[in-house]
Amino acid sequence: MLVIGLVGGIASGKSFVAECFQLLGAEVLNADLIGHEVLNEPGVIAQVCSQWPKVNLIEGRINRKSLASQVFGAPGDDRALKKLEAIPHPLIGDRIKSRLAALHKKHAIATVVDAPVMIKAGWHSMCDRVVFVDSSLESRRERAKIRGWAEDELSKRELFQTPLDEKRKLSSDIVDNSGSRIATVEQVRQLWSTWGLSLPDSEL
Repeated sequence: MLVIGLVGGIASGKSFVAECFQLLGAEVLNADLIGHEVLNEPGVIAQVCSQWPKVNLIEGRINRKSLASQVFGAPGDDRALKKLEAIPHPLIGDRIKSRLAALHKKHAIATVVDAPVMIKAGWHSMCDRVVFVDSSLESRRERAKIRGWAEDELSKRELFQTPLDEKRKLSSDIVDNSGSRIATVEQVRQLWSTWGLSLPDSEL
């Protein structure tokens, strides 16, 4: 089984690229969704509330927006974020490993690991290929607006992430997602073929 990691800037379109791989036959592990599972565990909730007593709970679950407002402080100050990441990241990493092992036993052709903090958490070491999803800053800002983010939110959050140059340097392949969706689909198909994986009979 080929394990493919996806990295890139915020709002670069990693989810769309993951969908393209999925249509070719790959399984997809979304680390964000796994993170939501972990963040809802009683032990994790207790640790987070102990560190940040002002975090709001909704029906016993952590209000992520409330938590983010306290974690993402002044630009460049990532101390609170590091404290938070130390709580769920080991658990998320264990679940990714466990699910990859299960998919390997099921003889999956390939699995995509879509994780915003792939490099920072060291999860790229689990991957055979790391694909950098490239996209212009203008395109990413447009996608961030669609998410309902304030104009400066993307730049603010990106200060807390691994620099794009470092992500690109640690990647084995690049998909340029600045153009049309069709162009992105074709690049994904080309990578799939280059890796020696068979394309499905039906077209994307």
